[in-house]
Order: sequence, then structure tokens, then C-alpha cells
Amino acid sequence: MAETRQGNRGRRLDDPRRAARPATPDGQEQGDDKDVLLGPRAVKEAFAAGRQINKVVVAKGCGSADSESEIRALAREAGVPVQLVERVAIDRISAGGNHQGIAAFVAPFQYAELEELMNLGLARSRPLFLVLLDGIMDPGNLGSVIRTANAAGADGVVITARRCAQVNSAVARSSAGALEHTPVARVSNLNYAIDKLKGQGIWVAGLDMGAEQTIWEADLKGPLAVVIGSEGAGMSRLVGEKCDFMLRIPMAGEISSLNAAVSFAIVAYERVRQRGI
Repeated sequence: MAETRQGNRGRRLDDPRRAARPATPDGQEQGDDKDVLLGPRAVKEAFAAGRQINKVVVAKGCGSADSESEIRALAREAGVPVQLVERVAIDRISAGGNHQGIAAFVAPFQYAELEELMNLGLARSRPLFLVLLDGIMDPGNLGSVIRTANAAGADGVVITARRCAQVNSAVARSSAGALEHTPVARVSNLNYAIDKLKGQGIWVAGLDMGAEQTIWEADLKGPLAVVIGSEGAGMSRLVGEKCDFMLRIPMAGEISSLNAAVSFAIVAYERVRQRGI
């Protein structure tokens, strides 16, 4: 693949997650678990990213004193109330998640627009790099993809409104804080999104174990969107037909596929290797 397609023009992406609805008058949680962050790491990253936090709750005699002290300081600086509660109260809102004695009620996650992600290549003076997910239903997989996207310097993640896991507390937990720094766009139709990306000079590569070309043989340095399908069914036929080319990860063992998040990590870091960053 030659690096010939040109980046698009447009406005820079501001933080796509900061718009929020206000807290309820009594300060209690709003909506479902999408509005709760669990664990000190996720809460600290939310403060660092400037996300609107309505309230922090800390379990009595539970968790790291250092983490609690740091989060209390961040909350005090941001004017966010901190409430001391029994552990059972956080157990109840976490629905079995690992909260380590700390949780935060936050503004609902705000998805980015696809057009905003498309503008990032120009705004950051480097070829755009996105990952598109087709049928990834496991929140842990989505969170892991977001974490890898951030670590490998990807500009964002694109999911669909249906047949895909949506951003919630489980995704935030699996992302290990990367969700607060990595834009996620949600589209109604992945085929339409691919057409828009290709129209703006972005190459679209699908990952498929039956492809002839391996990721080691492909030029991944230019503006690129990688499509990852589900572990069971892979990507849909129509999505595969929309891709500019297909790639496979060489497999030497007896199994025929990898976890979706692991697959993306391998491709993402092959791009990092090729670009020398």
C-alpha cells in the first residue's frame, strides 16, 4: 500500500466527552452503570481528562490510603464532593465489578463524531490511524482495544450502535483509564463509515485469517483504518467487500484465530514498527 491518499481538512477535535447533563438534585446516580467509574485508576484518569464528575464515593476502611488521599485532593481541587460510605453501597452500584473501595458518578460518556476523528490526521500532522469494530460484543474486548489504541498512538475507535458492545463501566475498567484519552465514535452503519473514510483518502484494511497477504508484507505506514471482526463470525461479508485489502496474522499453532483485542494489538504494533515510533 503506497502512502498516496491525502489527509482531509477540517476542525480539530476537542474533548468529545466533556459535554454532560447535570447531576440530580439529591446527588444520587443517574441512569445505569455507564455513569459510574470504578476503581482509583479510572477515577484519577477521569479527573486528569477533565471529565465532569458529580460525586466520588469511598468505602470505609477499604482500599489504598495513598489512592484515597490523592483522589480526595483531586476532588477538592475540582470542587467535587466526596462521600464516605459502607462497602456494601459500592458493591451494589458496581454490580460485581472490582472497585477497590472507590467509585465516581460521572456525566454520561459522550461519543465523538466520525468526522471529528477523520480530522485528527491533519490536526496532529501525521497519518490518521483508526480501528473499526464489527460485531465485538464483549465489553472487556472493547476496553482492551481502546487501551491498545491509546498505547499504540491510534487516533480513535469506531463502533456501531448495534451488534457491538457500548461504552459502560466494564469498558472503562478494561481500558485502564485509556477511555478518558481516546475518542470513540459510534456510527449507525459501518459500511457507510468506511465509504466516508475512503472518500477522504484513508486506506481501509480488514483483518481475516483467510487473507493472502500477511501484516508483515503490507505497507501500514499511511492513513489507515483497520477493521476487526468478532472472534466467532469475523467481519460481515459486506464490510469485508468494502475494505481496500485484507490482511492476516500468520498462525503457527493449532488454533485458527486470536482474541479480537490481541489481533488488533499485533496489527497496531506492526504499524508502530514500520513507522519507527
